[in-house]
Amino acid sequence: QVQLVESGGGLVQPGGSLRPSCAASRSISSFAVGWYRQAPGKQRELVAHITSGGLRNYADSVKGRFTISRDNYGDTVYLQMVSLKPEDTAVYYCCADRRSGSWSYWGQGTQVTVSS
Repeated sequence: QVQLVESGGGLVQPGGSLRPSCAASRSISSFAVGWYRQAPGKQRELVAHITSGGLRNYADSVKGRFTISRDNYGDTVYLQMVSLKPEDTAVYYCCADRRSGSWSYWGQGTQVTVSS
């Protein structure tokens, strides 16, 4: 079992930056890890994904603005977000260990609000 805990969300003005983190209870370096977000009234969407080998993919809406990365110990994954827009407002969730299209582990989410 792996527990995931997100932190680092908050309130930021448009154009600002945040770096939420996802801390795991043990190393997840062998797992793919994803960041999803869910805005009120909308479906949860995958915004960034990193494989165990370090390959990264991003939703078109965040390309060039968001960067997913891992720390050297393998137990924390970050989502660097810059040039934030009001439409980035959502609860952001991390997940790990993708098997047959489903993720085995999920965090509880961290709220990101972009507003002036």
